[in-house]
Amino acid sequence: MTSLKKGDQAPNFEAKDQHGNTIRLQDYLGKKLVLFFYPKASTPGCTAEACDLRDNYQTFLAKGYDVLGVSADSAKRQQNFKNKYELPFPLLADEDKVVINAFGVWGPKKFMGKEYDGIHRTTFIIGENGVIEEVIAKVKTKAHAAQILN
Repeated sequence: MTSLKKGDQAPNFEAKDQHGNTIRLQDYLGKKLVLFFYPKASTPGCTAEACDLRDNYQTFLAKGYDVLGVSADSAKRQQNFKNKYELPFPLLADEDKVVINAFGVWGPKKFMGKEYDGIHRTTFIIGENGVIEEVIAKVKTKAHAAQILN
């Protein structure tokens, strides 16, 4: 779905997290960033993915990675999701789809025979210099940390 690929400069972004704090790509320069896009907070697949990343969060930190989630949910919904599942990383409330569109993860989807536009579950691994090191388009929600760390 996305046209971004390994070796591309990650789109510079700025968006609000669940607390209304402004988060920018440049906040992560000098660190590796796991930027994961998910369709909707508190749905089964998104919960499995976020909890798998939560359960492996200390490993990510030990390997020099920060983790950041993005969906088009409201800040309140993101806050509820974060609290309910004790997620240790920020969640961007990208209701205007600025970051989602910059990374090219919004588009036509099919579910149960219906077509609609939505977020394609995609993860970008961004290096210390802001360059994309990997794009994971086929996310395994229950084993996503292993996909990233291997």
